[in-house]
Amino acid sequence: MQFPFTLKKDTDFDVVGFGTNAVDFLIQVPHYPEFNSKVELNDYVQAAGGEVATSMAGLQRLGLRTSYVGRFGNDHAGEIGIESLRREGVDMRFAETIDGARTQIAFIVIDERNGERTVIWKRDEKLHYTPDEVPLEAVANTKVLHFTPHDARACLRLAEEARARGTIISIDVDNVFEDIEQLLGMMDIIIASSDFPAKLFGPIEARAALHELQRRFGAAVVGITLGENGSLLLCDGNFIETSGFDVPGGCKDTTGAGDSFRVGLLYGMIKGESIEDSARIANAVAALKCRAIGARTALPTPDEVDELMKKV
Repeated sequence: MQFPFTLKKDTDFDVVGFGTNAVDFLIQVPHYPEFNSKVELNDYVQAAGGEVATSMAGLQRLGLRTSYVGRFGNDHAGEIGIESLRREGVDMRFAETIDGARTQIAFIVIDERNGERTVIWKRDEKLHYTPDEVPLEAVANTKVLHFTPHDARACLRLAEEARARGTIISIDVDNVFEDIEQLLGMMDIIIASSDFPAKLFGPIEARAALHELQRRFGAAVVGITLGENGSLLLCDGNFIETSGFDVPGGCKDTTGAGDSFRVGLLYGMIKGESIEDSARIANAVAALKCRAIGARTALPTPDEVDELMKKV
């Protein structure tokens, strides 16, 4: 089954991303500590992350052309975040450094036994966008706009501009934010975490949740990520259930795996692959990301994705 979209041709960018960037402090422990206890860490790493920034880096590494719209603080963490994206080749003309702001950070505790993580994060209010502050010209010449809804009203303004220009709009959503229902109603692609539908609708089975997301908001493609179990998508009344891949060498860290899934799905769509093949690519990208600690450390190249898919 093909994606039910017509992508614009001859654009400057394949994907423009609007949303979060962060610098992560990743702490590896032999087991997750109990309340009011102590545990000696095995290792720790400082690395760039953030959902949308990671997605743009991942798409760029797969050979697509991306641009990032977002704000950094004028601190050392901001320097790390900006340089990490420039090094990947992500266009940064719409990124900003805000005087007096602190770049978003996250402390991530990783259980060495299985690579699962717990995230403790903080985003400075000074990084917030109002609807009047978003650079509308950023979506003038791209096939896809992809974002997280942390600044929902700013997202709405950017989505309105993207829709007027025939740009496909994709959202990465895992929590209920202000104006989320209005925003979801403007999406072409909704990919959510497995626990998001329950936050929006209350307890609900996965397939029923996707039907309800599509019925209520009208997105042509809706889906949820299921971790090591893969993913479930719904398009044109058909469910596409895709198994996850074993992580080569074992899972070291799941930080950014969901972002990486979205990387693979958008990559497949832009390359003209079917929804089924794009979902396999997405799960392969997510698995390969988990080879090393950090959201972006092990983001794969096209050859690495092809190699993994051929083995399975």
